[in-house]
Amino acid sequence: MADVRVLVVDDQEPFRRAIAAVVSATDGFVLVASAPTGEASLHVVARLRPDLVLMDVNLPGMDGLEATRRITAVDDPPVVVLLSTYDHDEFDVTDAGAAAYLPKATFGPDLLAAAWAAATSPHR
Repeated sequence: MADVRVLVVDDQEPFRRAIAAVVSATDGFVLVASAPTGEASLHVVARLRPDLVLMDVNLPGMDGLEATRRITAVDDPPVVVLLSTYDHDEFDVTDAGAAAYLPKATFGPDLLAAAWAAATSPHR
């Protein structure tokens, strides 16, 4: 089975690096790119067609929720998982088209693999 191709979107470079390290440390996942803004993520998704987008909610300009709406509105969209330091109940994940929300504080290989498995399950 081919590796899951991942795009990381976060405006803070330390978080991008930390998330990228988790992706690299998780069997079956490979980082294909990172982007600092919602706008940039749209271009990267169109160009590289990742399987999974790990999207920060709070981005300058176009926030992660709007970027997710736009990404998931295309034909054959990637799975988008939102990441944030905010509480889950502060925003509507499903309204944006995201498959899941994961808190940055607990994000790791196990959560990444579990979120991907749940998002790609045939019973979803």
